[in-house]
Amino acid sequence: MLKDSTQLPPLTGPWSRHQAMDFLNESIIPLRLSVVGRSGWPVITSLWFVLESDIIWCATHHTAKIIQSLQFNPRCAFEVAPDQPPYRGLRGQAQVELDHDRGAAVLGRLIDRYQRTRDSDLARWLLSRSDEEIALAITPVRMQAWDYSKRMHNNVA
Repeated sequence: MLKDSTQLPPLTGPWSRHQAMDFLNESIIPLRLSVVGRSGWPVITSLWFVLESDIIWCATHHTAKIIQSLQFNPRCAFEVAPDQPPYRGLRGQAQVELDHDRGAAVLGRLIDRYQRTRDSDLARWLLSRSDEEIALAITPVRMQAWDYSKRMHNNVA
């Protein structure tokens, strides 16, 4: 995992590192995580995420296929980008560490971020099995931002 600012991954594209981190903190959309499955074929899944000290945290159930893939190969690619215009986002390559001890805590933070309440049916169901969650610590090694906002704004009639 990243230890200090001297180990921050390279970032290319139109955004500063501060803008990229603000984008991740402000985006309440799932992260797309791509891994290599045990079959050798790419696998992609969408996960809720939260940023903490340049580490992207997700959580998933211990039986999820993505866990098996990450145990086989901890390298991944990720993308955070909305599906509607203006098209912009952040993508990168990363290493993932599975953290069995922080699964429940990360799940709680994700529910607070995405559900904004722990009182919904979904939140209660997720929390009822929180002891079976595994946290994913995604440490970027390369990142690329893109932002077509100005181009798309200029072309609007």
